[in-house]
Amino acid sequence: MKKVLLLIDYSSEFSRRLLKGLIQYSKEHGPWIFYRLPSYYKTLYGKEGIVEWAKEWQADAIIARWDHEGTNLLKTLDIPVILQNYKDRSAHFSNLTGDYIGTGEMAARFFIKRRYRNFAFYGNKGVVWSRERAEGFRKEIEQTGGNYYYFESENLSGEQWNSSHIQLDQWLLSLPKPVGLFACDDSFALQVSEICKINNIQIPQEIALLGVDNDELMCNLSDPPISSIVLDVEKGGYEAGRLIDQFISKKRTNSIDIVIKPIRFELRQSTEKYNISNEYISKIVNYIEDNFTSEISIESLTKLVPLSRRNLEVKFKNEMNTSIYQFILDCRIEFFAHLLLTTDRPLFDLALESGFTDYKNISRVFKKFKGCTPMEYRQKISVLNKQ
Repeated sequence: MKKVLLLIDYSSEFSRRLLKGLIQYSKEHGPWIFYRLPSYYKTLYGKEGIVEWAKEWQADAIIARWDHEGTNLLKTLDIPVILQNYKDRSAHFSNLTGDYIGTGEMAARFFIKRRYRNFAFYGNKGVVWSRERAEGFRKEIEQTGGNYYYFESENLSGEQWNSSHIQLDQWLLSLPKPVGLFACDDSFALQVSEICKINNIQIPQEIALLGVDNDELMCNLSDPPISSIVLDVEKGGYEAGRLIDQFISKKRTNSIDIVIKPIRFELRQSTEKYNISNEYISKIVNYIEDNFTSEISIESLTKLVPLSRRNLEVKFKNEMNTSIYQFILDCRIEFFAHLLLTTDRPLFDLALESGFTDYKNISRVFKKFKGCTPMEYRQKISVLNKQ
């Protein structure tokens, strides 16, 4: 029977899902015994006391979130150790880590697709997963010429929150609106939501807010609820179990990293551009936003929902305060404007890519929406971005 000592946090959704995957592996390949030392044990006896306890219990392996300075103590145990990343990765033990840069890139593409020009990242100071998520987010934005804003703080709670939130407050107020804001995790996203509520900053109209981990408690404590990137955490826990098994059975001797990947978005109201109460109109809006570059007819839309043409048009107008045709045109114009600023390709190509079949009319239609021709718009915005 394998004995595994757990020295990780239980309070977060991430940790619970990680342990769920680990326990699933143990059920399939066990029996295993898990033990978690009480949080006060380290306070009373220090890291040395934990190591001594592991020896006395005869632990076969350890999964821990452990400061870099204490890794030499763990080496004395001569058993498999997997370290959950926090401030840095270990060069000696296997790391339970993540594709943090890829997660940041994924978040940036999410906002870029929605044609934001302003992007912000709120990070946790001094931790690797926040630092690399910010790096991926920033690099992806720089490729499109977007405006990037960054702020970081310690993990604020209690008295720290009372004394240190002022800078975050000022930063959020100073951001150009609208802005797509990516928080390093859901806890930090909730902080943003709370500050926005205090300062009457509208989410998602002024700040579209996205977190990471899909901690349902954290996300749904917010008003509006927070959209989040879902990570393949349970698989990571399962793979940690497999790696421990391989170490103990001597099938593996060299350390390797377990990389938890981002897999999808769990979308909630914090990133919705429209507050739509009618489910049929919401479905139509989502369809148009996904397909506006293709030909869309009212007849094709009526096949998606149980509404007549007239009923659909009336309900859409009441819900969105615009016609279906105008909404499709808005989507195409905004996408065309985005392409103008992020590429140097000919206007004809951009018009076709945006869903316009009548190229001769594009300058007139664009000027009606933006107050200038496409070329004037490209030149004007380029000058502003360089200032």
